[in-house]
Amino acid sequence: MEVSSSPGKHTLHVQLPLTIQPEMITVSANRGDKLKVVADAWHMESDCHYEWQITFSPRDIDMTAIHAKFEPNGCLIIDVRRLSTQSFGY
Repeated sequence: MEVSSSPGKHTLHVQLPLTIQPEMITVSANRGDKLKVVADAWHMESDCHYEWQITFSPRDIDMTAIHAKFEPNGCLIIDVRRLSTQSFGY
């Protein structure tokens, strides 16, 4: 998984095998500014389970603003909006 950051968002990008379909992907927001991504082709026996846990800096991201897009070529792109540091009075 590749992560790139800009002042407004973090973008996570991963190329999955074509055997992985959109309904086989789970993206969940967890405590502690963590994002968990699981891709599992349950009908296969090998090369079928992929899992990532991404931990962001405290108060860096808006956990209510996560957008995932799965493209036909197997590319999963997840955008996570960053919180403005101005909103915390820094």
